[in-house]
Amino acid sequence: MMDRRGFIGAGVAGGLGVVAATSGCAPEEDLAGAGAGEAGGATAVPPFELDEVTVDELQASMASGERTARSIAELYLERIEALDGQGPELRSIIETNPDALAVADELDAERAAGNVRGPLHGIPVALKDNIDTHDRMTTTAGSLALEGSIPPRDSFVAARLREAGAVILAKANLSEWAYFRGLRATSGWSARGGQCRNPYALDRNPCGSSSGSGVAASANLCGLTVGTETGGSIMCPSSSNGIVGIKPTVGLWSRAGVIPISHSQDTAGPMCRTVADAAALLGACAGVDPRDPATAASEGRAHTDYTRFLDPAGLSGARIGVVRSFPGFDPRVLELFDEAIEAMRAGGAVIVDPANMDAAAWNDPLSLVLLEYEFKAGLNAYLAGLGPDARVRSLAEVIEFNERNADREMLHFGQERLIASQARGPLTDPEYLNAVATIQRANREDGIDRLAREHGLDAIIAPTRDLPWPTDHIKGDRLDGGSSAAPAAIAGYPDITVPMGFVRGLPAGVSFFGPAWTEPTLLRIAYAYEQATQQRRRPTFATTLG
Repeated sequence: MMDRRGFIGAGVAGGLGVVAATSGCAPEEDLAGAGAGEAGGATAVPPFELDEVTVDELQASMASGERTARSIAELYLERIEALDGQGPELRSIIETNPDALAVADELDAERAAGNVRGPLHGIPVALKDNIDTHDRMTTTAGSLALEGSIPPRDSFVAARLREAGAVILAKANLSEWAYFRGLRATSGWSARGGQCRNPYALDRNPCGSSSGSGVAASANLCGLTVGTETGGSIMCPSSSNGIVGIKPTVGLWSRAGVIPISHSQDTAGPMCRTVADAAALLGACAGVDPRDPATAASEGRAHTDYTRFLDPAGLSGARIGVVRSFPGFDPRVLELFDEAIEAMRAGGAVIVDPANMDAAAWNDPLSLVLLEYEFKAGLNAYLAGLGPDARVRSLAEVIEFNERNADREMLHFGQERLIASQARGPLTDPEYLNAVATIQRANREDGIDRLAREHGLDAIIAPTRDLPWPTDHIKGDRLDGGSSAAPAAIAGYPDITVPMGFVRGLPAGVSFFGPAWTEPTLLRIAYAYEQATQQRRRPTFATTLG
């Protein structure tokens, strides 16, 4: 296991479609050849006129006068009400923005006056509930300890989205504290938001920690969504919910105003239905921010428009290395992966197979040591910045709050990760410094960089994550499934996942990753693969799959 669950579990375990019978679901031809399983019943979902609509299509409809930013926001808010709190009860959204329609009206007035800020003008976006917004929404990481918390200022990401003309529509549910809380945890559950559900099969897990962002994008609850990742929390829910996810190079997007786990690995990133939409969002939030020193390295490397790198012929001549050394994948996922490789070869790519990595690089238990140290330091700094009226001001106080409110906060699992982190010392400890140096060298210079250099690779590929597992609040998440997220996550390097097909109605993705700042190249290749294969399918909202 190599997503966040993987290297959290490392310290413990020694290693880190159905066709619905309703009009609003995917038609039979959409799932033909997708390996759909038998439905155990399907939830009635009403037709939705914005199903699978893209940013470009929304912009065209506003430019023509067919739609307005307000009418689009209203449709998505109705969709959230219909699917999230009722119907399938997806529980992907924690709260909606009470000022969304007023913001949309202002943006419509700007458009009428001839001012269109850019490709995101009037586009509704949902942010994961660990990304600060200084408005009438709260930012809580799903925890009751932060219930009611309104940060003193916008995160850099939220500020850039507002500048770009996006409508911040809602806060998305997540695995509480971005999954860094307890053993036998369940992805997609938070005390504030409840259990988020996979829209392809409601009894299956959406993965996390950006669960709500993945589900909301897949179920067409908003135009775009933003998640965050430390070790697979964009990659896994994107794959499990059949969407595109981008984990940028650490420093491309500022982390200022994002509730932290690890300053070495944290980053926010796009989670969208298409590569083009994700590329549009990627550029809007890139930039140097004095509040996040890591962004200084993006000077001269970041782009305001990543859509210009999208090329349907982008596979031609691309050298792509195939990693087959990640264990734990279902054989049927590996069959889809082989089909994806052949599609890339048919598109003119030069395939280097295999181009394996040393398992020790991403399986090192020191990764958990790093997270425990950095979580304590980062969270204490974040909480201190909330001001004197904050309900909790330190990790120690969060732990105490959970103990006092165990009947609401620890219904399904405990807070062992928080306690272990609290026991760690300062970031000057030799144990911490050794962990940082060891795992970063192994996954950077001796890992991804070496592999790309020795084989002259433009991209490295692997299956993203094994199939979604049944949600289980007694045993917690299944930790034995394969994942390829850890090397890029630990290195702080870019990773893009794109849908590659279905196994009995459950989606799976293929990941494209490489050295730092190679987003333009990875986007070119990922987009060409997406256009050649078109594996994205609308969710079916099956109750279960046989």
